[in-house]
Amino acid sequence: MPQVKLTKRVVESAKSGAKDGILWDTELKGFGCKITPKGKRVYFVYYRTPDGQQRRPKIGDHDPMSCEEAREIARQWLVNARTGSDVSAKRKADREAPTMADLAERYLTEHAEPKKRPRSVASDRTLLRLHILPALGGMKVAIVNRSDVTRLHHAMRQTPGAANRTLALLSKMFNLAEMWGLRPDASNPCRHIEKNAERKIERFLSPEEYARLGNVLAEAERTQTELPSALAAIRLLAFTGCRLSEVLTLRWDWVDWERGWLRLPDSKTGQKTLYLGAPALDVLSRIERQSDNPFVITGRNPNTHLVNLRKPWHRIRKKAGLDGVRIHDLRHSFASFGAGAGLSLPMIGKLLGHTQAQTTARYAHLAADPIKKAVDTVTSSIAAAMNGSLPRVIEA
Repeated sequence: MPQVKLTKRVVESAKSGAKDGILWDTELKGFGCKITPKGKRVYFVYYRTPDGQQRRPKIGDHDPMSCEEAREIARQWLVNARTGSDVSAKRKADREAPTMADLAERYLTEHAEPKKRPRSVASDRTLLRLHILPALGGMKVAIVNRSDVTRLHHAMRQTPGAANRTLALLSKMFNLAEMWGLRPDASNPCRHIEKNAERKIERFLSPEEYARLGNVLAEAERTQTELPSALAAIRLLAFTGCRLSEVLTLRWDWVDWERGWLRLPDSKTGQKTLYLGAPALDVLSRIERQSDNPFVITGRNPNTHLVNLRKPWHRIRKKAGLDGVRIHDLRHSFASFGAGAGLSLPMIGKLLGHTQAQTTARYAHLAADPIKKAVDTVTSSIAAAMNGSLPRVIEA
């Protein structure tokens, strides 16, 4: 087709043929309009890159885009091309840029699976499947912004804990995206998003409740109404402050009888040593060891460990009148008794295998109990003296 100044009338009056036809604009070299056999009119621009490659990116369709609008865009693209910018290459890169679904898969295969424990990986997969991918999966990693993340976090406000874990997972994924060159440095859209307030569930057993629990365990052992391995697991949880997974997966070769400790090669916080008191060692010594099973807390099947303590624990806690007490509360109670005995927070953290001081800080109010008792004794004696009564003798 001949060259002509492209106008609305010229473009709309052009006839379509058996093949694509092109109208080249005389006002701006490289600007043109393609007319397809079906009569569709498409504006484009033609240029060469600095290394000589030909490009012909689409600008837009005629109507709603006017000829004048398309010409101005073409003019800018031609200017950019002369300075080395390649809009066609950029469009291709944008099309091929990874989505959040791509980032999620790379996160799992290159970070989570090689570096995290299986339970943590399973938790990440659940958060991705239920929350992150439905909301953000189709978006390009590079364009997700703080508003997108805030919207997702707010949508999960009915489950504040899950919302916070989702935010933490997203933050880690975006940090990796920066490291992998998928986003600019310091562009994590999770920054400055305030986490939800969570209600800390902390239940501490009293001496009377411990007594009831001990009686129920002894009765279950005498009547053989529960698996011996389940009863041993509960006692170990009470006497060590271990996490449930640490007790259930405990192996005999991790028990150092001579030194009285456990060497756990792969706990939640990595390799650690847990020291055992006499009651815990006594529980271990009374467990019937199976020659073909490396696990301390054995399962029903050969060569396996017990995988679920939930049902036995529910039956035992009900008989002991401990409704609502979780298995993990045995760990909290272990710490509370240590605090009540006057142990320092660093010492409690050492017993529990904490690697960070702030993890143990939740027991700070418990560690103050012995101090409170002492100050009550002193002030009561002073008050009695001021009231004319004989002061109480303060025992050393």
